[in-house]
Parts: sequence; structure tokens; C-alpha cells
Amino acid sequence: MTRIRRGYIARRRRTKIRLFASSFRGAHSRLTRTIIQQKIRALVSAHRDRDRQKRNFRRLWVTRINAVIRESTVSYSYSRLINNLYKRQLLLNRKILAQIAILNRNCLYMISNDILK
Repeated sequence: MTRIRRGYIARRRRTKIRLFASSFRGAHSRLTRTIIQQKIRALVSAHRDRDRQKRNFRRLWVTRINAVIRESTVSYSYSRLINNLYKRQLLLNRKILAQIAILNRNCLYMISNDILK
């Protein structure tokens, strides 16, 4: 009985997975079963950390704004600043406020003083 040559579809699928895992270390880039497991794990981590990254950046912005605001006046905090911004209906998001706090503190002081009046 002659040998039957298999098709190319499975090999093409495996090479595609290998290209994804080519930068992994050790058996994670060489063995097919391990590659598949690591690919699933990597994609799950990437999906989870996209949400986590948004949370972390928001925490960073809040911390930066709070640090700069507390330097300016006594007994004035981040929460009071945000509350006053909402009262005055000024639509400045936390990312922009954090950039202003880092690049131009005087501008943030002016904004907070105008809100207090």
C-alpha cells in the first residue's frame, strides 16, 4: 500500500500559530500544544490588561492633579476641584487636567482660583 500524503491545511495552521509565538522562550515557541496554550493565555492577558491600563492611567492622572492642587492652597483637594468643575459645568477631563498640571502649573492654579470665586 502506498503512502498517502496529507494535506497542507493543518501545517499551515500550525505555522501561523508558530509565527505568533516565535518570540516566546523555550518550549513555548517550539512545541505545538504548548504554543496553543500560551497563545490563549497571551490573548486573555492582553484583553484583561487593556481594561486595567485604562484604570491605571486614570489613577495616575488623579494622583498628579491631586499633588499639584494640594501644593497651591491649604485645605483644597482633588475632590473639591472636580466638584467645583462640575458645578461650573467646565468640561475638562482628567487627562487634560493632568497634562496642564505637569506642563503649566500656573494655568491650573488660575483655573482653580476662577472656580472658587
